[in-house]
Amino acid sequence: MQPPVALRPPLRLQLDYFTNATGAPRSIAPMPGKGPTWVTGVMSLPDQAGTSRLVCAYMKIKPPLEAYEWSLALWSEEKNLFEKLRPVWTKSAAAPKAPPVPEGHPVLWKDTAGKEWALFGNPLPTLRCPATFEAWQNAMTWEVLTPQASLRGAGGETVKPHSGSIAWHPWRKRWVTVFMQSFGKPSVFDELWYAEADAPTGPWGTAVKVLSHDNYTFYNPRLHIEFTPEGSPHLFFEGTYTVQFANKPTPTPRHD
Repeated sequence: MQPPVALRPPLRLQLDYFTNATGAPRSIAPMPGKGPTWVTGVMSLPDQAGTSRLVCAYMKIKPPLEAYEWSLALWSEEKNLFEKLRPVWTKSAAAPKAPPVPEGHPVLWKDTAGKEWALFGNPLPTLRCPATFEAWQNAMTWEVLTPQASLRGAGGETVKPHSGSIAWHPWRKRWVTVFMQSFGKPSVFDELWYAEADAPTGPWGTAVKVLSHDNYTFYNPRLHIEFTPEGSPHLFFEGTYTVQFANKPTPTPRHD
């Protein structure tokens, strides 16, 4: 498999944008309700007829950063956008806290018995369901997982994951993760670590720091194993690079 881009910095991805009548990029999840819509847990799953269905979960947000709804959504091939499928939770006095939801950065995994699962987590798996469209939308099939609370750093320190993703690396022949440390130093939302495991559910081995900035933010790292050429040891990941949540740094021109 050849990667879709030349693997020389800076990477220039060839992206096709969904645009409106004026040619500007448009929303792909115009969900009802006030405030932003945050889409997460995007993956393709086969239905009973064998048709691949693109699905996601989403939350609605009110100021400052409070989720008041979780719902499931399904991609419409006719409209080229996600449409609400069904609600999972709406905040109320009787239900102040959201239940587990298939959100985060999902991966597919076959267990030792050969059963395929969809695993959801950010970074480590916190929920799984059989890897079918029908199971994904049925909360009765959702199984809550307890992820490893912390990893041991190469220097002996305790490292608590905050956000990130996992993937199977064919060259390493192991599951790998790149994650942001919870309240790390020197930047509280920038310290990124790497670790490996024999299974996506762990246990995860010694973590090594792979990225840091003195005073900037680089959060929610996402692995892109599809960029790694066959037989290559390389691993590519992206993250949100921003002055937000840092101590008033000078923005990087054209890249913040």
